[in-house]
Amino acid sequence: MSGTNSPEAVKKLLENMQSDLRALSLECKKKFPPVKEAAESGIIKVKTIAARNTEILAALKENSSEVVQPFLMGCGTKEPKITQLCLAAIQRLMSHEVVSETAAGNIINMLWQLMENSLEELKLLQTVLVLLTTNTVVHDEALSKAIVLCFRLHFTKDNITNNTAAATVRQVVTVVFERMVAEDERHRDIIEQPVLVQGNSNRRCVSTLKPCAKDAYMLFQDLCQLVNADAPYWLVGMTEMTRTFGLELLESVLNDFPQVFLQHQEFSFLLKERVCPLVIKLFSPNIKFRQGSSSSSSPAPVEKPYFPICMRLLRVVSVLIKQFYSLLVTECEIFLSLLVKFLDADKPQWLRAVAVESIHRLCVQPQLLRSFCQSYDMKQHSTKVFRDIVNALGSFIQSLFLVPPTGNPATTNQAGNNNSGGPVSTPANSGMLGIGGGVTLLPAFEYRGTWIPILTITVQGSAKATYLEMLDKVEPPTIPEGYAMSVAFHCLLDLVRGITSMIEGELGEVETECQTTTEAASSPTQSSERQESQSTSDQMDKEIVSRAVWEEMVNACWCGLLAALSLLLDASTDEAATENILKAELTMAALCGRLGLVTSRDAFITAICKGSLPPHYALTVLNTTTAATLSNKSYSIQGQSVMMISPSSESHQQVVAVGQPLAVQPQGTVMLTSKNIQCMRTLLNLAHCHGAVLGTSWQLVLATLQHLVWILGLKPSSGGALKPGRAVEGPSTVLTTAVMTDLPVISNILSRLFESSQYLDDVSLHHLINALCSLSLEAMDMAYGNNKEPSLFAVAKLLETGLVNMHRIEILWRPLTGHLLEVCQHPNSRMREWGAEALTSLIKAGLTFSHDPPLSQNQRLQLLLLNPLKEMSSINHPDIRLKQLECVLQILQSQGDSLGPGWPLVLGVMGAIRNDQGESLIRTAFQCLQLVVTDFLPTMPCTCLQIVVDVAGSFGLHNQELNISLTSIGLLWNISDYFFQRGETIEKELNKEEAAQQKQAEEKGVVLNRPFHPAPPFDCLWLCLYAKLGELCVDPRPAVRKSAGQTLFSTIGAHGTLLQHSTWHTVIWKVLFHLLDRVRESSTTADKEKIESGGGNILIHHSRDTAEKQWAETWVLTLAGVARIFNTRRYLLQPLGDFSRAWDVLLDHIQSAALSKNNEVSLAALKSFQEILQIVSPVRDSDKPETPPAVNVPVPVLLGSISGPGLNRPFVRTDSIGEKLGRYNSSEPPIVTDELEDLNLWWAAWNTWYRIGSESTKPPVTFDKLTFIPSQPFLTALTQIFPALYQHIKAGFSMGDLQKLGVTLHSAVSVPISSDASPFILPSYTEAVLTSLQEAVLTALDVLQKAICVGPENMQIMYPAIFDQLLAFVEFSCKPPQYGQLETKHIANAKYNQIQLFAPAEWVALNYVPFAERSLEVVVDLYQKTACHKAVVNEKVLQNIIKTLRVPLSLKYSCPSESTWKLAVSSLLKVLSIGLPVARQHASSGKFDSMWPELANTFEDFLFTKSIPPDNLSIQEFQRNESIDVEVVQLISTEILPYANFIPKEFVGQIMTMLNKGSIHSQSSSFTEAEIDIRLREEFSKMCFETLLQFSFSNKVTTPQEGYISRMALSVLLKRSQDVLHRYIEDERLSGKCPLPRQQVTEIIFVLKAVSTLIDSLKKTQPENVDGNTWAQVIALYPTLVECITCSSAEVCSALKEALVPFKDFMQPPASKVQNGES
Repeated sequence: MSGTNSPEAVKKLLENMQSDLRALSLECKKKFPPVKEAAESGIIKVKTIAARNTEILAALKENSSEVVQPFLMGCGTKEPKITQLCLAAIQRLMSHEVVSETAAGNIINMLWQLMENSLEELKLLQTVLVLLTTNTVVHDEALSKAIVLCFRLHFTKDNITNNTAAATVRQVVTVVFERMVAEDERHRDIIEQPVLVQGNSNRRCVSTLKPCAKDAYMLFQDLCQLVNADAPYWLVGMTEMTRTFGLELLESVLNDFPQVFLQHQEFSFLLKERVCPLVIKLFSPNIKFRQGSSSSSSPAPVEKPYFPICMRLLRVVSVLIKQFYSLLVTECEIFLSLLVKFLDADKPQWLRAVAVESIHRLCVQPQLLRSFCQSYDMKQHSTKVFRDIVNALGSFIQSLFLVPPTGNPATTNQAGNNNSGGPVSTPANSGMLGIGGGVTLLPAFEYRGTWIPILTITVQGSAKATYLEMLDKVEPPTIPEGYAMSVAFHCLLDLVRGITSMIEGELGEVETECQTTTEAASSPTQSSERQESQSTSDQMDKEIVSRAVWEEMVNACWCGLLAALSLLLDASTDEAATENILKAELTMAALCGRLGLVTSRDAFITAICKGSLPPHYALTVLNTTTAATLSNKSYSIQGQSVMMISPSSESHQQVVAVGQPLAVQPQGTVMLTSKNIQCMRTLLNLAHCHGAVLGTSWQLVLATLQHLVWILGLKPSSGGALKPGRAVEGPSTVLTTAVMTDLPVISNILSRLFESSQYLDDVSLHHLINALCSLSLEAMDMAYGNNKEPSLFAVAKLLETGLVNMHRIEILWRPLTGHLLEVCQHPNSRMREWGAEALTSLIKAGLTFSHDPPLSQNQRLQLLLLNPLKEMSSINHPDIRLKQLECVLQILQSQGDSLGPGWPLVLGVMGAIRNDQGESLIRTAFQCLQLVVTDFLPTMPCTCLQIVVDVAGSFGLHNQELNISLTSIGLLWNISDYFFQRGETIEKELNKEEAAQQKQAEEKGVVLNRPFHPAPPFDCLWLCLYAKLGELCVDPRPAVRKSAGQTLFSTIGAHGTLLQHSTWHTVIWKVLFHLLDRVRESSTTADKEKIESGGGNILIHHSRDTAEKQWAETWVLTLAGVARIFNTRRYLLQPLGDFSRAWDVLLDHIQSAALSKNNEVSLAALKSFQEILQIVSPVRDSDKPETPPAVNVPVPVLLGSISGPGLNRPFVRTDSIGEKLGRYNSSEPPIVTDELEDLNLWWAAWNTWYRIGSESTKPPVTFDKLTFIPSQPFLTALTQIFPALYQHIKAGFSMGDLQKLGVTLHSAVSVPISSDASPFILPSYTEAVLTSLQEAVLTALDVLQKAICVGPENMQIMYPAIFDQLLAFVEFSCKPPQYGQLETKHIANAKYNQIQLFAPAEWVALNYVPFAERSLEVVVDLYQKTACHKAVVNEKVLQNIIKTLRVPLSLKYSCPSESTWKLAVSSLLKVLSIGLPVARQHASSGKFDSMWPELANTFEDFLFTKSIPPDNLSIQEFQRNESIDVEVVQLISTEILPYANFIPKEFVGQIMTMLNKGSIHSQSSSFTEAEIDIRLREEFSKMCFETLLQFSFSNKVTTPQEGYISRMALSVLLKRSQDVLHRYIEDERLSGKCPLPRQQVTEIIFVLKAVSTLIDSLKKTQPENVDGNTWAQVIALYPTLVECITCSSAEVCSALKEALVPFKDFMQPPASKVQNGES
């Protein structure tokens, strides 16, 4: 409006008006002067109005009659040009709304005239339209006149005019009603609207209506009159009218202005009283008409249905039903029944199509459908309209498939019934024959040979009709094939979609309201509570009502829907159509489920299930459930009996998969089409989205899925998801690529389906689980008795369901695991494997899931979860047990820290593995145990520790796998170490537990029974550990014994201090001695057979190749261990009371081991013996009980070296053991055993030692190859024990004991060694080294003599015995000892013999020389210290020494070793230098009388030995030996001869003779080898000579006898020289040029040398000592010497020179003879 009344617009209007008037006056100037005048006055009028009024438009409107008048006159001229100009001007005025009512009336009258004259018809229409639309000034008659004018123009000859007029009429009608609406709008606030009119109220007077309403009323009423072919009341002047146009106008009014009819009773009345009867009347020809009936059958001719009217009527009906259903309930019932009738097969094709389109319009309005249901179906005596509509659609669709053969309709109907009754076995392609080859390319329905294309006709949810819109067609159109079917199909789909979305929406609202009200109800204020409860009850009523409606709707429609949809599903060849049908079935199933309508729900689900499986697939569940019974029920649809159509077998679907049916005896294969797969996806979708409402039909769904999965060959994988598996056996599954790409999707959806079970409520979940369990039971039954691949669908899905419902696992755990445990026991391996997989996965998941409250606070749940794991132990299948153990391992790895009360259960599973259950099981179980021991001991309750020990021990005893046994022993060590580290906490916890159990036991009145009672619980734990290790120590396998032994003793050693004092008694007697007895028994009875190999290709070392040898090792270890404990823990053991008994038992064990005929054992026994003897006796200082040094020192050292098997760190326990001692004896100081008992222990040890020594070294009576001879190390060790032992018993050590010792030592040294061992024990023959045994023997004697030395007087009588012993050893140098009758080889020969490998071992006498020599040194040392001791003097020790030495000295060069006689000489010299003075002291006592002759003989034998020096003796060597002889002579000259007075005369005489002998060069006149040799001893001769001379001359000769001896000796010597010289000269002369023999030359040289020596000696002597006669003899030699000068030998010459030179001293002038004192 602002546009038309702005100043510019007004100004422009005025200008235009003036110009229009001017133009008019110009046009009419000639022909029509009145018009011209009117125009000109009009101009003035306009100007005047414009000048006088401010509101120009209002003024114009007031004067509009006058202003318009010139133009009206202009129109009256009927001159086209003028008329057009005028109409344009009038329109301009109208558009500015400056036309008053009167002016308008004038204008209309003018237009009517023009119309009657058929002038400017289009302009007229335009003008009317402008007049009526721009303002509301035209009313009543004027309005009706204008409308009639338009109607009249509609029926002209001119097509354009007609159409324009029709459009104008429509617009005008609309304007009339729009005015009424606007009027109502204006008066809405002032007057209260009348309430909605009920249809049967009386007619109200028209006068009550407001003006616009009245116009509208009159118009509508006349439209009805006209359509009914009656005269109009208001539209006066109508000449003709068509029914089609009238119906169109009625429809548009009803459609566009429903509120008018609903708000005004007058109009409602019109609807009921005029419109509805009219419609029903007009429908009658359509109802009566039946196609194909002959006219003769009815008395009167039947009017044929007329398409244009029929179609428009249906449009009106649609509007009436849609808009005014609430006013026209009864009428609508009639309309709807008519609609349904129109679908009958005997109605014309076009009628059926239009009717279907109309029904489609209803189907897209669910609220309307709901009203139908409420108004008719739910009323008692009413038609079931809603149901009829749905059923009619169903039968309509069916009838389309049952195309009647030409003929009468009755037969058609029967044929239809027959066909739908059951599958007809027509050839597969019968339907294809009449149709071209490209059939399958078009989307279509194809059923039993009837092929109907599917046309795309509408977007879903909107009913866009085709034939209802054909308003221009007069003749019925031809309906394309498939159109009606397509519309009906969409009706069904939209119906389903509408109903379900409406009901579900309302359901959702109800549910949310319920929630909000319940939430509000819990608010505190009471008043509000009251209100709430009030509203809740209202709501409940409302919901009950709604629910009744919903249920009725579903019950009314489901049968028809299902029948139709199933048929379509079977017939559909188009994927999209199939998809839509399935979607509809799915939504219906879900809706029924939500409403709890079980029968209908199951029916829809069954339909989908059947669609999923191949035709006629034998699936019992589908044929026995309630749903299946429906398929044989026929539903009555409009009196026609319609069967549920079962799938036709001749489907033209593409086959996408071929597989085996899931049956006990599969026969042949089955084929899956793409439609089956599509149905399957729908089924999955249904279960996934609507699982909560499936309830018992889970059984159906899952059974079907299981079969499909089987046919497609999907196999379960981890977590229960199904994956495409390998082809099963039998005719293998064939899958096309199309389906191959689908499989992963399907398996994914399957998994998601079960994942969504977490959103189900508990009841639905139980339905699902029960369904799965019963499926699984069926599968199990099928799998019995054959080893075919079983169906694992149910098991896999049980697993998946369990996994996603962990948050509420308790409610389904028992049924779930109970069933899976049954599966685990199934004989089919694949089946049980999956049962176990599922069960273990669930347990693991249950434990890792974060429950609320967490498992740590919910022990009941934890034990519940672990219980099935324990149950699995009762299953004997090894594969199940392996799974069980693997599960345990994983639980430990992930949850080990938080098992708590579940530990006994888990440990029980490991311990339940028996020896016969195969290596891999044992290995896995053991892996679990290892994990427990390494990581989880601290987290488990202490009461479980004993179980751990038992389980670890039981693995040690398993004989399947050696490594496991060994490692389990390592674990026991680790466990013990853990006990040690956590001792205090474990002890506290155990004591607490014990107290609790004690209390329980007392309450029940039973005795508390546990092993090793009454030791405290912590000690019992240790004792169990020791007992387990003890059992392992006597295991048949040597490696296990060894390891267990080491561990046992290490643990006792390392951790024994933790035990209570009293417990040690048990340890000693029950553990250690018990073990020793068993080991000794096994060792002595062990088999001596050789073991070839140690299993596999392991070679066994010869030292372990018999069971006996292997047991020997065990015995060694055990004995050593026990001995070590006795040693290190003596301070604990001694106070126990029966220590001496234990000591005796231990010694007995040591003795039996030492005397066993096994070197290894016997040697080790001695080592143990040594160990227990190193004990220092307890300190007697009661002030310091904390640190007995005896304990504190050895223990840490000892422990440091023990490292646990399998561990890299040595356990060094440096904590003071004294502190722990203090723990036991806090009240009193350590008990100190009295001296006496201690001594008894030592003497017991000495007796044992002697028994071992005497027994072991006693030579056997007979010898053969196997004779046992003790080894050197053994004897050495035995000997080495003595010194330590002696320290303790020396106080009581008697001569008798010494003799025992002597015998033992002597026997020990005499034992020979095997030639095999000699290279290791013996040095090479030339090296003078002692064997360790010999060392030890000497050490023993050394200890003894030292003890005697410092000991009391009475001990010194033992010296001679020691000398005897040592001298016996010295004799070995020349005469090795005998060992019984055994033949021994000399070592050198034995060595040679060894070249022949494999020669039988020989016994080799040792090289005793070094030993004898060392003994000799000891003798000398000892004698040096003890020469003066009374016992030594009395027992003639010196004589014995000399007597012993005489042997090597006399042998001299014949001694085995050259060193011997040299040592003997030096020893003799040393001994004599000490002993001779002593002997001289005691000369008078006669104690040494017998010694002198012995000594003389010794000298004689040595100096003039009979043995010949070896040929290879060098000059240097000879000279060295000579110097030794010289030393002896010197000794005689210094130590013996000077003291001749104290020495027996015979002795001195013997000495003199000897010297004489030595000084004479050659005794025999013949040249012998001996003389040549002697000749070489010049120095010796010289020495003898000198000594002789010195002895002769130096002293005043005391006895004439002595002087005589020396004088006689000299003269003999000189005479001999003279003879030799003479003989030489003779021979020289005779021989001439020939040289003399070498010997003779040598002798002459020697004689010459002797002469010079003699002269030298004489000169040195005092002159008065030399007899004159002697000098004469010397000088007499001179001439003879001179004679020798002629000799030819140079050597002789030089010797001669030396002999002659000394004579110069005789050259002096002759002195005057002095006689009688004169000169």
